[in-house]
Amino acid sequence: MTATARPRLLIPLYVHPAADPRAWRAVTRHAALVHAVVLNVADGPGEHADPVFADTAAGLRAAGVRLLGYADTGYGRRPLRAVLRDVLRHRAWYGVDGVFLDQVPADAAGVPRLRALVRAVRLLGARCVVLNHGTHPDPGYARLADLLVTFEGGWDAYREAVVPEWTARHPPDRFCHLVYNVPPAARESVARIARARGAAVHCAVPGRGANPWSSLPVLFDDPAGEG
Repeated sequence: MTATARPRLLIPLYVHPAADPRAWRAVTRHAALVHAVVLNVADGPGEHADPVFADTAAGLRAAGVRLLGYADTGYGRRPLRAVLRDVLRHRAWYGVDGVFLDQVPADAAGVPRLRALVRAVRLLGARCVVLNHGTHPDPGYARLADLLVTFEGGWDAYREAVVPEWTARHPPDRFCHLVYNVPPAARESVARIARARGAAVHCAVPGRGANPWSSLPVLFDDPAGEG
């Protein structure tokens, strides 16, 4: 795999390092493929610093991996101060570089509130802001963050997904697709489809069920991905 062809993976690895240390070591080993890793201790940073997560985060940073702290916006309904508290805890406890805002609204009515939230998290030091809509949102969100997750869903749905025309007005590195329940035979397909649909960042995992993001990207099984 050439350097120009390397995929850029945004990895939401929602499993504790003590429960699956092999998975976290694999992320470090494949650091050259990683755009960023989302840290999600307990649907956010948790109520107290977790020393195991802190040690794991330090190891990833040493390997040059960008870290994003998970914060749920409740589709824009969660109080701003609660989201900002999560952002501050992630920075203080785990030294993250930015924030992954989950369950972000997609309609135009939510743009002003998200604009204020993104402005606030940047003032708190977030150098990278990712909005996870899980679907293509109103075009007004495109100017708010560094990266928009415009698809999150299963492999079957991904193959049938349609990309709105407005996305072509923005560079591919502004969009990400997260796909689960991906069979081994489709290991290369998600990256190829994502690029064709104007998304330079993606993650494809074999996991399914309540937490598919406890599994590693399918590309990590590819010897060519050893970098």
